Amino acid sequence: MTENPDAILNQLPSRLKSARTAQGLSLDAVAKLSGVSRSMVSQIERGESSPTIATLWNLTRALQVDFAGLLDGRQSPAQIEVLRADEVPTIHNLGNGCHIRILSPPEEAGKHEVYELLIDEGGILDSQPHARGAREHLTIIQGTAGLRSGDAQSTITIGDTGRYPADVPHAIQAIGGAVRAFLVVQDA
Repeated sequence: MTENPDAILNQLPSRLKSARTAQGLSLDAVAKLSGVSRSMVSQIERGESSPTIATLWNLTRALQVDFAGLLDGRQSPAQIEVLRADEVPTIHNLGNGCHIRILSPPEEAGKHEVYELLIDEGGILDSQPHARGAREHLTIIQGTAGLRSGDAQSTITIGDTGRYPADVPHAIQAIGGAVRAFLVVQDA
């Protein structure tokens, strides 16, 4: 480590908070993932409490940040991960006339998933319920789609976003032409 201990302790709260907010995690989420109470996480981020090594280890594992790198003041180089269009995993045999491109990284499966949907005219993606509390957010880029979530139904078109429970049977159907859309699935 290149910094003196006092500088590390002074910067640790902001580094932890930056790591948490960069991942879009709430204090509650970090508490659940780390086993450290929400109030303790908050106190550490405000610089009101110094964490033990064990607490810091649990927080860095929950935030998926390097323990030594968090304490070392050097900035890691910016990284851009590019997945070329022809390398995007695509599912062709789910639904009728549906092609689903998986845009989110594999480690996000079951948490926060992002897909590009290509549904042929008259095609439908008819889905069984996901985990309790799951929701979907569908944004139409091209075409018109009919949505069904449980007993509720709606039609959305270019630029519209439909948000609906996905813990009940739900479906997306192309109406009057092909549909291109982005789908975000959030599990509770």
